[in-house]
Amino acid sequence: MADNRALKDEFYEDDDPFMDAADVERMMLGEAAFDDLPPEETSDTGHRFGASAVELDDDPFMVDEEAEAFETPLEGEVDNPLFAELQSELESAPMGESLYGEIDNDVPDQPVPRITIGAFCERSETGALVSVASEDRRLSKAHVDVQMGGLPAAIERYHDETTPNLLIIETGMRGRGLFDQLEELAGVCDPDTKVVIVGATNDIVLYRELIKRGVSEYLVPPMTPLHLIRTISELFLDPDQPFAGKTVAFIGSKGGVGSSTIAHNCAWALTENLAQDAVLMDMDLSWGTAGLDFNQDPTQTLGDALSEPDRLDDALLDRLLVRCTDRLSLFSAPATLDRDWEFAPQDYENVLEKVRRQAPFVALDLPHVWLPWVKQTLLSSDEVVLTVTPDLASLRNAKNLFDLVTGARPNDEPPKVVVNMAGMAKRPEIPLKDFADALGSPPVLVLPFEPQLFGKAANNGQMIHELDPKSKAADGFGHLASLVTGRTPPPPRKRSLFSKLFGG
Repeated sequence: MADNRALKDEFYEDDDPFMDAADVERMMLGEAAFDDLPPEETSDTGHRFGASAVELDDDPFMVDEEAEAFETPLEGEVDNPLFAELQSELESAPMGESLYGEIDNDVPDQPVPRITIGAFCERSETGALVSVASEDRRLSKAHVDVQMGGLPAAIERYHDETTPNLLIIETGMRGRGLFDQLEELAGVCDPDTKVVIVGATNDIVLYRELIKRGVSEYLVPPMTPLHLIRTISELFLDPDQPFAGKTVAFIGSKGGVGSSTIAHNCAWALTENLAQDAVLMDMDLSWGTAGLDFNQDPTQTLGDALSEPDRLDDALLDRLLVRCTDRLSLFSAPATLDRDWEFAPQDYENVLEKVRRQAPFVALDLPHVWLPWVKQTLLSSDEVVLTVTPDLASLRNAKNLFDLVTGARPNDEPPKVVVNMAGMAKRPEIPLKDFADALGSPPVLVLPFEPQLFGKAANNGQMIHELDPKSKAADGFGHLASLVTGRTPPPPRKRSLFSKLFGG
C-alpha cells in the first residue's frame, strides 16, 4: 500500500486538471472508470453513434515511453506561444522525433478528404494542439472548427445545427455523468458523424465501453499533433474501408426542364446552408453550363480526366477541380463540339470513384441523353433527383425513368421528383395530383415559374440564394439539399414560406 501511495503522489504532482487524488488512487487499485454505474446500466448502450467503431487493439493507448516524454502540459489560450512551437515541430520533423520525444511514425502521407471537423475542448492546450494539427498538410483539405466547452458546448450547438463529419470531444467526466452526456450527444448527432473522445483515464474497460457505444476512438494525453492526425487519417483513409462520398445524380425528364439549374443550386445550398463539402461534376461534356453558372472558365476539365483516367491521382485531381466557394469544388465540362467525347462506361466509373474520395457529397449533373454510361451512373448513384415540367411528354418520360430506377434499385429510395416552372401563364398544365398518381410518389419540391429571377441569376453567373436569399426558390433548394443529404439545417424562422412548395 505504501508503494501505491508513493506512485499516487508521483502521478498526482503533474497537476492534471482532470484528476484528483481519489481518482488516482482508484486507478492505482485497478478500478474501472465507471464502476459507480450499476451492471445493468453499463450493459445498456442506449443511443449509439452512427460512426462505425474501430476494432479493439491490444494496446489502444500510448506506450509508457510516450507518457514519460510528456512532462510539461501546455498552458494558456489557444493562441498561446506554444502554438508556434508545435507548428515548428510539424514543419521541421513531421516524421521523426516530436516535441515530447520519439513517437510512432506511422502517419499516412495522403491528405484526408474534404471533411468537416468540429473540436470541443476543455483545456486551452488541447485546443492549441488541434489548431496546430489543422495546419498540417495532411488536413489541408479539411475544415476544422475549434471551440472550448467540451461535451456540454457540443450538445448545445448541435441541437439546432447539423453535425460535422467528425467530432473531437474532450471531457474529464467519468461514470454516470459521462455516459448520460454521451447519450444526449448521440441524440443530436447525424447518423454518419464519427466521434473521437479525448479523455483523462487510460482505462481499457472505459475504452471498450465507449467503442461499444459507437465512439470511433478514445485518446488520452499525452499526445502530439501527429497523434491526432494519425487518428483522423485512420478513420477516413482505411484501405480496407476507403472513404467514399455520397453521390446524388440529377437528370431531367427531357431537355430544357432545368435539371442543371436544380443540380447547381442544390449543390450550392448543400455546401453553404449545411456546411458540407461537395464536388459538382458537370457530365454534359458538349453542352454543360456549370462553368457559366458559377462564372468559371477553367482550362482543364472533366474531358481531360476521362481521356486518361489511369493517370488521375489525387494531385492531378486537385489541379483539375476549380474552387467555387470554400466548400464547393467544380469539375466542369469542356463544353466544346470539336470532339465526340466518346468514352467507355468504365472510364466514367474510374473517374467518379476517385472524385468520391475527395468530398462527403458529389453532385452529378447528367445530360439528357441515353447512353450506357448515363444509365450506369444513374443506377449506381446513392440518390436520384428527377426534374420534370407539368406537361404530357415530361410525365411519360418521368414515368419511364421512375420505373427503371425503382425496378433496378428495390432496396433504395425512389427518385426524388422536382416539378420545375410550375404556373407558367397561359400554358395548360397537368395537375400535380395526376403526376403523383402516375408515379406513385408525390413531388418533393414544386418550383414556380420565375423567369426574371432565374434568368438574371444565369446571366450574372450567380446562384438563386446569392441573388435573392429570401425567395421561395432559395428556400426550396435548401429543402432539397436537406433531403438528399439526410441532414437537417437550422429550422426556418417562417414556416409559411414552405407551405406552397413542399408536401404537395
